[in-house]
Amino acid sequence: MYHIERAIFDIRRGLPVVLATGDQRLLVQALEGSDSVDTLAELSGARPSMVLTRHRLEAMGMSLKAEAASLPLHEQVSESELHQLAVARENEKASRSLLAGLKPAAAGERAALTLMRRALLIPAALCAEISERQQGVIDQKLGSGELLQIDAEDAASCLAGATGMLKRVSEARIPLEEAVESRFVLFREPDGLREHVAVVIGEPESMEGPVPLRLHSACLTGDLFASLRCDCGEQLRNAVADIQAMGGGVLLYLAQEGRGIGLANKLRAYTLQDGGLDTVDADQVLGFGDDERQYAVAVDMLRSLAINQVQLLTNNPLKISALEEGGIEVASRHALYGSVTDQNHRYLSAKANRAGHLLDDVLDGHGR
Repeated sequence: MYHIERAIFDIRRGLPVVLATGDQRLLVQALEGSDSVDTLAELSGARPSMVLTRHRLEAMGMSLKAEAASLPLHEQVSESELHQLAVARENEKASRSLLAGLKPAAAGERAALTLMRRALLIPAALCAEISERQQGVIDQKLGSGELLQIDAEDAASCLAGATGMLKRVSEARIPLEEAVESRFVLFREPDGLREHVAVVIGEPESMEGPVPLRLHSACLTGDLFASLRCDCGEQLRNAVADIQAMGGGVLLYLAQEGRGIGLANKLRAYTLQDGGLDTVDADQVLGFGDDERQYAVAVDMLRSLAINQVQLLTNNPLKISALEEGGIEVASRHALYGSVTDQNHRYLSAKANRAGHLLDDVLDGHGR
């Protein structure tokens, strides 16, 4: 876990790391924040490739069965061409010449993309196989600590964190406007990158039967600044009030901004939406799927709170499935709506029509 944590921080700082898979070693660097492809080529002794997700390639009009593809980069590739390959709109898509040589990504290359996603960067990786003549140079840098080597299998599994290893760190009584008898319990993931909070309302541990529960993914713009682009802040406050009215329960506030893509990418997606894309297509242009969130951490939090049967406040069927797959019984579902406005109607419609959220009742009342 320590090595994965350091690798993620190095990746976020724009530094390369070594991924080992079998007899092959790859020098891997994030496209976001990288200085030069030529620098990576010189260090590795081989010409780098760019690894892109299936979602990104589909946004460029490419059909791909594999989850990711590797694209060899020619020696004269420019920064603008790299940007075009990684995040350009479909109507500005890269030329066919840039996409020549595209092939399914190997295991190490797919692991590199997973590191990018865990680091909350654009999911585009620069990968170069370390040549035989550069092995000694790389080994020297590894020995001095200048470079870090990690196993590709460990990198490939880092996105889900470490199931069962969530640490319960601290708690305090926090009276809320809609629920005076509340306490916050903070949990930290084992790599130290993310912290999640269980808002315990009343005394759910003394309740008989299923406990009212809301899984709420953090939304800085909506929760804190009352953004009109979404209904997240209103859902958050309504959830607290509803749980209080139901006699108490738990709200899990999960560090999964932007459906798991992070705040920086969420803002990029907002800019794409301003250009005409809906929320699903905007995420795909950036290389992400419909929903990048992981709910194993929610299951771990519920286990720590001794909760195994819930009444779930949600409009998202994926949350029901995720809890049930984790062994949590979902006894019932309760809808949870915010207001539909001119500013968030398109966003909510996309969630209903593209992502299967159960919003018919509230959208029908707004002239859907």
